[in-house]
Amino acid sequence: MARTGRPRSYDEQEVIERACNLFWSRGYHATSVQDLVDDLALQRASLYNAFGDKHSLYLRALSHYVRENLEKLKTALRSGPVLPALRRLLTNPASVTGVSGRHQPRGCLVGNTTAELVPGDDAAQALVAAAYDGFIDVVSDALRRGQANGEVVTTATPEAQALLLQIVFQGSSLVARVGIDRRRLDQSIDALIDSLRQPEVPPG
Repeated sequence: MARTGRPRSYDEQEVIERACNLFWSRGYHATSVQDLVDDLALQRASLYNAFGDKHSLYLRALSHYVRENLEKLKTALRSGPVLPALRRLLTNPASVTGVSGRHQPRGCLVGNTTAELVPGDDAAQALVAAAYDGFIDVVSDALRRGQANGEVVTTATPEAQALLLQIVFQGSSLVARVGIDRRRLDQSIDALIDSLRQPEVPPG
């Protein structure tokens, strides 16, 4: 009779979420296998058997992060005025997605991965490229709706506007990590949002 082995005594999804938080806090290179063993409360052999090496676990964690945040972004932009939702995303990303806010400036894991591993890591590059594409697709759809209802200016395509917002989103997440004055950062975000707002036509 074939042996079935001992059943796993941990929740794989929970392990991936905890690994995601550890990598997000410390970065890929600064997180050792021993750090993962200690934080995840797994034996080293169990970690390797279930997830492969550190790099494979990182890719699983990054994929989980991208998937979760894309769904939250879709929910935040699905209905209602577009520009207030985009402002919330840029000024306090934790209120819209899982990206850390001003009180926990860990940045965006996708942006952090880009800075730390790209170029040079083809698998990580493919994941972050897909994440950026997903952001642009979701935000473009929302901006297209905003243009159609007269909320958003039509001087540029929704795709161009979404790319600009993505650049600002990633940039603000990055500079927040060095302790930039949040008031100044919010003012610059307000200037961007105002530039996307369709001017009201005076009556008469």
